[in-house]
Amino acid sequence: MELLSQFVDIVLHLDRHLLEFMKDYGPWVYALLFAIIFAETGFVVTPFLPGDSLLFAAGALAAGSGLDIYWLIPLLITASFSGDNTNYWIGNHVGPKVFRRSHSRLLNSAYLERAHAFYERHGGKTVLLARFLPILRTFAPFVAGIGRMPYVRFLTFSFSGSVLWVGLFTLAGFYFGHLAVVRHNLTLAMLGIIVVSALPGFIALVRSRYKTVDKR
Repeated sequence: MELLSQFVDIVLHLDRHLLEFMKDYGPWVYALLFAIIFAETGFVVTPFLPGDSLLFAAGALAAGSGLDIYWLIPLLITASFSGDNTNYWIGNHVGPKVFRRSHSRLLNSAYLERAHAFYERHGGKTVLLARFLPILRTFAPFVAGIGRMPYVRFLTFSFSGSVLWVGLFTLAGFYFGHLAVVRHNLTLAMLGIIVVSALPGFIALVRSRYKTVDKR
């Protein structure tokens, strides 16, 4: 419980913790930001790491606390893009073996074929749009790899999504973070970003539940 409380405190006060880290370790803050964005997009076991809010907080700090926006944006685009590709190849290599060897209802070759068919038709927009949805952006490239989405097509949408995602949230933090109303209420801004980011996924979950109930 204490660990969860500490994690929530870090997420809601990212600006303060990043500033403390920067004061203690200087330019190593860039490595920390790279590692978090890479892990959040690159490993299916770390969807809980901050993404949108971290980009906004980093942009806000770049507005007046020592981070260089011209280094920050390319660095985090690279982290996001390389994380996406790592996740894709993990899914591409591990997924088919697991699905084909399993006789369970959840992990079988029929679902593998469905994933492949889905990513043939909708893979591009899924990879692009999932970039703006917490949790889904962690799983989308992994499932794209499982579904054997053509890699060149995946690269195109992954790169476009990384540029749009990092650019939008980091620049939003950079241009709005210096405003007094935002600077003095950055915790509320972090919370708002988390809620707004999670809202589409929550709505989709509720709709799917209602559809299931209606079918019954």
